[in-house]
Amino acid sequence: MYKNKRNTWSLFIGHLVIEKLLKGLYAKNKKENPYALKSHNLLALAEKCGLELNNEQIKQLQIITQFNISSRYDDYKESFYKKCTNEYTKLQIKNIGEVRKWLIELLMKK
Repeated sequence: MYKNKRNTWSLFIGHLVIEKLLKGLYAKNKKENPYALKSHNLLALAEKCGLELNNEQIKQLQIITQFNISSRYDDYKESFYKKCTNEYTKLQIKNIGEVRKWLIELLMKK
């Protein structure tokens, strides 16, 4: 989608990737109740996972969370579409990739 300039959808799917990785990490670490999370807020999910976050990670998760809200609700869609220039989307795809890599590394730890 990103290569085809579907910027808003690319960022929405990026949010879903990070959300699912965080929920997977939660399930891995909370075996007694792995299905308790019912949120799309990535920062809240990271906190429930017990992750220690630096300021950059907090900022990244807050920004990526907006991609879910902005693309899902009609009153935000137009402003989100305008915000998703090629340059902005490229930067955010990079950020999503960094967060994705970090979460996969956490998931792979024994």
